[in-house]
Amino acid sequence: TSNVGSKAIADLSGKDEEEMRHQVDAAMAQTFRPEFLNRIDETIMFLPLTKEEIAEVVTLQMNAVKKMLEPQGFTLNVTPAAIGFLADKGFDPEFGARPVKRAIQRCVLNDLSKKILSDEVKREQPITIDADDNGLVFRN
Repeated sequence: TSNVGSKAIADLSGKDEEEMRHQVDAAMAQTFRPEFLNRIDETIMFLPLTKEEIAEVVTLQMNAVKKMLEPQGFTLNVTPAAIGFLADKGFDPEFGARPVKRAIQRCVLNDLSKKILSDEVKREQPITIDADDNGLVFRN
């Protein structure tokens, strides 16, 4: 897979599909050698994800984080506000869902670790992850 032509896809999304395909093909021709292009059977263009779709990805990823931490005795509750905050942090139309994982690592896992180590939240009680104007909030 490649992000070749992603700018054309983002710029022309929902407009002129033929022009979008033409620009993607031109970008591929500039990037790859003809010998390689000749081996490609089909080009599939993925439209940029919406913020709502990114929020669904965040929900799935946070469910995975919950399952990962359960064996260590953690129970996490994530509010819709926290999902929205992480969706905003992880939203980049050019890169799709890739920034979501980094946003969760940086804003949830790193900060939650600090809160646990400083005894601001307790492992033995459910931890609620919420968001306010300043970012994520962790509380028991």
